[in-house]
Amino acid sequence: MIKKKDLSEEDKKTWEDYIKDPSDIYDKDINNQKTVGKERFRFDLHGFTLDDANKKVKEILFFCAKNRYKELLLITGKGLHSASDKDIYISKDFGKLKFSVPEFIKSDPEINKLIVSINEAEVKDGGEGAILIKLRNL
Repeated sequence: MIKKKDLSEEDKKTWEDYIKDPSDIYDKDINNQKTVGKERFRFDLHGFTLDDANKKVKEILFFCAKNRYKELLLITGKGLHSASDKDIYISKDFGKLKFSVPEFIKSDPEINKLIVSINEAEVKDGGEGAILIKLRNL
C-alpha cells in the first residue's frame, strides 16, 4: 500500500485560499433550474432521495403555478443505478423517482388540482428518464 504524503504548508495555504473564493466550481443548484422557452420550466432531480424529491416537486409545482408556466419537465433518470433493487422491502418500481413522483403528485390533493396531465417526456426531452407535467391555467 502506498502511503499518501503529507500536504506541505504551501499546499494547505493554496487550498484554504481557494475555498474562500471557489469561483470556478460548478454549482448544480444554480444551473439546475432552467426555463425552456416561456412555457416550460425544467428541473433535474438526479441525486435527490425519494422524500427530498417529493418535497422539491411540491415546491416547484407551486412556483410554476404562481408564475403561470404551462409545463414542468422533471428529469428523473431511468432508475438504472437505483439501490432499491437490493432491498426486498422496497418496491422495485416505486423506489425509483420516475415512478414515485407521479404517484406522489396524484396522491396529494393540494398539488393534484394544479395538474392537467402527467406523461413520459418525448425522446428529445429525456424520454423514459423524464416526466412532462402539463399545468392548469389558474
